[in-house]
Parts: sequence; structure tokens; C-alpha cells
Amino acid sequence: MASAQPARILREPVPIDRRAADNLRFIRDTMERAASFTAVPGWGGVVIGITALAAGGVSLGHSPRAQFSIWIAEALLALFIGCVGIRMKSTRLALSLQSRAARRALLSFMPPLLAGAVLTGVLYQSAILGAIPGLWLLLYGAAVVTGGAFSVRIVPVMGLCFMFLGAISFLAPIAWGDAFLMCGFGGLHIAFGIVIARRHGG
Repeated sequence: MASAQPARILREPVPIDRRAADNLRFIRDTMERAASFTAVPGWGGVVIGITALAAGGVSLGHSPRAQFSIWIAEALLALFIGCVGIRMKSTRLALSLQSRAARRALLSFMPPLLAGAVLTGVLYQSAILGAIPGLWLLLYGAAVVTGGAFSVRIVPVMGLCFMFLGAISFLAPIAWGDAFLMCGFGGLHIAFGIVIARRHGG
């Protein structure tokens, strides 16, 4: 009587080129994460967008100076939300805010914002309030582009969208300033925030 042969499990060999491609992709992604500031808070951006839409709704029908005050308050609130969001995401993902990429991102992000603050004061003192929405969108976008150079790829794309919107706002009637601010700080933050949250860990 013939003895039973042990069953053999045949596995299809994995092509070496596919295995090499997977390994290279893993190495590339690991190096990109190590060299990038990935603690950009997607959900924090969504919350900022919601508060910006609320601020725009509140400011409708008010005088230009009252609208300016409302948006300044919104900017301070957004700054607080952004800082908390970065801290929470970095803690959850065990990312250091003292890393080289984080420091570079912050140092690149700040100069356009500081320039915007100075120019905002000049325009306010000169009573040229109609140019402020375009200025804010343009320089905030520049800050996001420069800071985003050390972050994930979608961040500088968001910055370019802010810059484009700011440039367009200079060609529109002054009365549309509030709408442009809502579209930028509200709509763009929400849209890009959702994408960042889903693709890059919250």
C-alpha cells in the first residue's frame, strides 16, 4: 500500500521587482515622515473653518470697523484652536514639536504673518479697510506655502489656493470682502482640513 504523501502548499512566488518597489515605497514614506512636519491638524482646520463661517455670519450688516474687530477676534480664536490642534495631534502621534522639520515649518510660517500684521495696522490707520481681506488671504496663503514646504504635500497646495483667492479679491468689489474671508478661512479650511484629517492621521 502506497504511503500518503504530505500535502504541499504551493505559493506563487512574489516577483522580486514588486517586493523591491514595496520596500522602496516604505523607505521613501518613512523618510518623508521623518523630514516633514506632519502634525498639521486636519480636524483643527475644520473647526477653524466653522468658526470663520460663524464670524462672517455675525459680521454681516455691520460697519467696516465692526467687521474688522469681529475678524480680529476670529483670528485670535483660530490661532488658539490651531495651537491646541497641533499639540493634540503631535501628542497622539508621538511627534516631537522640537524636531528640525517642526522648527523649520514654524520659522517659515511666521514671517508672512508678521508682515501681514504690520500691513494690517498701516491699512487700518489709513482707513483703507477694503484691502484688508485680500491682504489677509494673500499673506496667510504665503505663510502656509512657505511653512508647508516642510509638511505634507497638500499643505502648500492649500496655501496656493488662499493666495489665488486673495489675488482675486483685489479685483472684486470691496463689499465682497466678507464673502471672500468666509470662502477662504471658512471653506478652504474645512475642505482641506477634512482631506488632511483622513490622509494624515487627524
